[in-house]
Amino acid sequence: MPSEGLLPIGELARRTGVNPVTLRAWERRYGLLKPQRTAKGHRLYTDEQVERVEAILAWLERGASVGQVRELIDKPTGATVQGDWQARQAQLIEAIAGLSQRTLDQQLNQAMALYPAITLCEQLLLPLLESLALRWRTYFNAQLEQVFFHTWLRSKLGARVYHDNLLLQGPAVLLAEDAERPFDPTLWLCAWLLSSNGIAVEVLEQPVSGAQLQRAITALQPRALLLHLGPRIDAKTLQRTLQGITGVKLLGGATVSLHQTQLEAFDLPELFLFDTPQAALRLLQRHDRRLTEMTSPCN
Repeated sequence: MPSEGLLPIGELARRTGVNPVTLRAWERRYGLLKPQRTAKGHRLYTDEQVERVEAILAWLERGASVGQVRELIDKPTGATVQGDWQARQAQLIEAIAGLSQRTLDQQLNQAMALYPAITLCEQLLLPLLESLALRWRTYFNAQLEQVFFHTWLRSKLGARVYHDNLLLQGPAVLLAEDAERPFDPTLWLCAWLLSSNGIAVEVLEQPVSGAQLQRAITALQPRALLLHLGPRIDAKTLQRTLQGITGVKLLGGATVSLHQTQLEAFDLPELFLFDTPQAALRLLQRHDRRLTEMTSPCN
């Protein structure tokens, strides 16, 4: 049993969204954390160490690299934050251009070991997708690169989601696609970001009819529906479908601003809009905290 007031590494990971592998890397490679140890060598974290993890996350959110964080926390000087994200992105693009799956794996595995998923989404993967979209507008090998990268990314994130789900209990979030497209990387970024933060997921990556979606919800009984929208929607059909679905409904994606007025006019309970994977995660976490507060014996 952990000492009173001390958290084991699994509980710290659950509270902060930083997986144990990353917490250990921060300790061993960068000296960012100094946990106590049980007689058997298990790590235990004080409130001060929990606050330190939160401070690390705050600096990462501002764009710092993990190698900069110790000095920024221990010797605050007001220095300009300049991470290594552009260099990492350039390395990934170079690997994609060379169709080098091994190099892509090495680069992303290294980043996944050092950073929480939400930081990678914000600082590396979403900017990478934007850069690739611009590159592929004019690059003569665009189709080949796109097929190669999307095949690799789906396999990579799908494997991560699968292994995360094996360890998670309780009802899942159902992720579904509302637009016909061969592959949308942000749908899988949503799935990976949720599963890596302790939220089980089920993914329907091809669009289904409203009746089929309702049937899936009846069968799976998910904790929430996350519906990923394309540049065009059938608002009337979508509204009818959602009216038959109870519980939390997250609608969005990069094109949500195109539909915001129509979606807000649905006036449905527990309907929330998001534009990025990290925004979807935060909406779910906020909703969970609200439910916990409402059901707390103190209330």
